[in-house]
Amino acid sequence: MLDKEEVRRFAFDVGFDAVRFTRAETSAQTQERLRTFIADGLHGDMGWMQEKADRRENPQTLWPEAKTVVMLGLNYGPGYDPRNLLEHADRGVVSVYARNKDYHDVLKKRLKRLAMWLHETSGHEVKIFVDTAPVMEKPLAQSSGLGWQGKHTNLVSREFGSWLFLGEVFTTLELEPDAAEADHCGECRRCLDVCPTNAFIGPYKLDARKCISYLTIEHKGHIPRDLRALMGNRIYGCDDCLAACPWNKFAQTTDVSDFLPRAELTAPRLADLAGLDDATFRALFAGSPIKRIGRDRFVRNVLIAIGNSGHAELAECAESLLSDAAPVVRAAAIWAFKRLASQAQFDAAKEKVSENDADVAAEWRA
Repeated sequence: MLDKEEVRRFAFDVGFDAVRFTRAETSAQTQERLRTFIADGLHGDMGWMQEKADRRENPQTLWPEAKTVVMLGLNYGPGYDPRNLLEHADRGVVSVYARNKDYHDVLKKRLKRLAMWLHETSGHEVKIFVDTAPVMEKPLAQSSGLGWQGKHTNLVSREFGSWLFLGEVFTTLELEPDAAEADHCGECRRCLDVCPTNAFIGPYKLDARKCISYLTIEHKGHIPRDLRALMGNRIYGCDDCLAACPWNKFAQTTDVSDFLPRAELTAPRLADLAGLDDATFRALFAGSPIKRIGRDRFVRNVLIAIGNSGHAELAECAESLLSDAAPVVRAAAIWAFKRLASQAQFDAAKEKVSENDADVAAEWRA
């Protein structure tokens, strides 16, 4: 009979940094929190959360035969404070996790090796998941002892701080669960207080609609005007609440080469990114998680950062996109141009542009 220590050793050999075990179930409290989150509309326009809520809240609904979840963690610690780049307003800040290869692809390769070995060794069925599937992986990670969900709702590890990618192997093999991890946040609220948009309603409760990660990645429409100035130069994701956690004093720099930052994504010039068309966007972000949001949403984000830069010379970049084919780009370009150009320049540009989209036309009047 295969035991969990054998599984743990093989998972380490495959290259995972943390391996724990839990039952394929979630608590009633966890399920209720998800229902409340969705009922309150805090998920914004992430409709997939509501559509598959029943499978997400309970692994037994997703796969009734599953007995054990092998929770895996892969360290992507940056070895530096990613907030340092926020001081350079002419540069774009990309979340640490997206500065190189798509972590889904990296994890899946290792998960498949582990799952295949587990199946061949035990004869039991297996399924692998990375966060594209309806799995509540952070509560499962906490129940396995991999870490705990901090007040910012993200996983915190005593060994790796904020910087763990998560993956799961579900199996019909019954293995003894590890002890759950306790909450070690105490009275600390650094992650809550550092949020630029005040997206936390309270400890352990996030309004995704105000979260910069949601706004720059998941949100497909125009970014609300009252949040734009708060976004600074963050153009894909936000690491502020993760980086603020004092448990990062135990964090380790990743040794996975696929997670080390590409030079062109470490401190990219906003002026260069604003000029991307669809082809150059796809070429630059091939193999990157950034590619999935598409050129239009990405350039929208870049223009918000340009508008926040205070660099008048970047007004030209915004002006060049006032007639872009994408409404979300045009609207962001108008907003950025108005913040950087003189009134005379803005009025002159307005005279040259005709606008049929009501939302975009409203940006000229705002």
